[in-house]
Amino acid sequence: MSSRTPRNRLWRPAVAAAAAITVTAGVVAAAPDSKATSAPQLGLVAASKSVTLDSWKEDPGVYLDLGTYLTASGAPLELRVTRKSYKDPVVATQIIHEGDGTRTKALPKGLVKDFSGLPDFVRITVRDAAGKAVVNRTESFCPNNASGRILPDAPSTSKYPESCPTNPFTLGSVWGVEKGWASNTYAGYYGAPVTLAAGTYTAEVAVTQRYRDLFKIADEPQTVKVTVRERSWEEESPVGAAGARSASEHAAHGAGHSGHAGHTAARTPAPASATTGAGPSYNVGHGPHPPAPAAVPWAAKRAGLRSAQGDGPGMTDGSRQAPAAQPNAQRPTGRAAVPDVPKPDLRSLPAYGITIGQGDADAPGKDYLAFSANVWNAGPAQLVVDGFRKPGNELMDAYQYFYDASGKQVGYTPTGTMEWDPRPGHEHWHFTDFASYRLLKADQKETVRSGKEAFCLANTDAVDYTVKNANWHPDNTDLSTACGQENSISVREVLDVGSGDTYTQDLPGQSFDITGLANGTYYIQVLANPENRLKETDLGNNSALRKVVLGGKPGARTVTVPKHDLVDAP
Repeated sequence: MSSRTPRNRLWRPAVAAAAAITVTAGVVAAAPDSKATSAPQLGLVAASKSVTLDSWKEDPGVYLDLGTYLTASGAPLELRVTRKSYKDPVVATQIIHEGDGTRTKALPKGLVKDFSGLPDFVRITVRDAAGKAVVNRTESFCPNNASGRILPDAPSTSKYPESCPTNPFTLGSVWGVEKGWASNTYAGYYGAPVTLAAGTYTAEVAVTQRYRDLFKIADEPQTVKVTVRERSWEEESPVGAAGARSASEHAAHGAGHSGHAGHTAARTPAPASATTGAGPSYNVGHGPHPPAPAAVPWAAKRAGLRSAQGDGPGMTDGSRQAPAAQPNAQRPTGRAAVPDVPKPDLRSLPAYGITIGQGDADAPGKDYLAFSANVWNAGPAQLVVDGFRKPGNELMDAYQYFYDASGKQVGYTPTGTMEWDPRPGHEHWHFTDFASYRLLKADQKETVRSGKEAFCLANTDAVDYTVKNANWHPDNTDLSTACGQENSISVREVLDVGSGDTYTQDLPGQSFDITGLANGTYYIQVLANPENRLKETDLGNNSALRKVVLGGKPGARTVTVPKHDLVDAP
């Protein structure tokens, strides 16, 4: 049984605003004139000359949140990262904006190997008080990391997505640093901590030569003084005279909290401030690769953070908690009709995250095959499903809606039901018949079917943001807002174009019971729209298979997962 983990609201106090002024002033002074340039002018800057980082006694390790940013002036940095199929390598292309048009520049073959960012983009060297190098490593850079404006005439919002996808079966991604903006080089949740004793250090961060040559970035390393302090989970959080935490402390609070004083110190998986946007979001039962939340602009003040209520036009509170989609005011009337307008195209990704699990107290002595599965929408239209409840009824009637090119609703059709899931950690409305999971024998005939039959739709994964009409900023990215409450009279669930919804089947009744199955070759089938109740563009691409080989003995079963073409992700 899953249990809900409180959403972290991570923030940095007013010191960040002062640091922002320093960075902004430096960038403005170096900014080009207002004449448009054909390629972005990129640079590396540090928000502050010094930072304080925490190492926790119960879980030693320091995350190198050094406050360095890649700036873009004159034009945005924009990259399209794609692969034709899982048999083809990942390739990256720079999109260079010139007036009202664009031109492209292919990045070197083999430079980008996946969709998580530019590998070995920065080199970080940390020296102790005696000048000895104690850390010397490179880190990847996701241009979609938390970002903020650095020039007063920059666009008020960035058009680029939040975070880089880490789903191993991603097909296409868009990375970018908006013109007049800067993106944090800190990897946050996806980075690894380093071992540093309490003390004072000097860190140097530099863009590696291959990227300096590729993007014509000046060789200007940034130096930051680092103070490492050891702390304990048991201690009380230090609070300054103004009631603010120190600039480097990373406090975790539930989304509903507005005050910060007097709470016990809390350890986050990867310490991050509101300006880094690198903390994890939380989706019960959904994908194992949570996206990084968006950033609060550098100049945001602590009072503004306290009053922020989730995402909104031009801002976010850093929690990555988008507002829920609003259903129609009432259930549809008149004759149901499926008009000749663009429709969604549901497709399945091969299963991954495949492991052997044991039965719980309710199912002792059993072996289970657990896995993660994703169904995504290739477009060109959203999947929009509203549920309407008759008072006192345990089910909602579900309807799929259709829209013309201008966004006007032009039709609807009944499409099954929605049911309330009361289990702790779920507690939302599930849409039935969205997907089905089956374990097939070597001859691809069904042998076991997952008990998972109903789903709360949320845009958890950016599968391909290069398809037509892809929405780079989807709503309902989070289950806490996407699928209603027990007393809801109606809900709207949406799967946006380019996005997918990952569920992890790791509980008995959802994972496959393999206790009585012989060792050998099987296939996990992920099947979208199994009853064909949803109207979509193409029903021929709804199934995906993943080969697995079972071995071992009862109580000690094993699973081997071969590569899927070029994708090696068990």
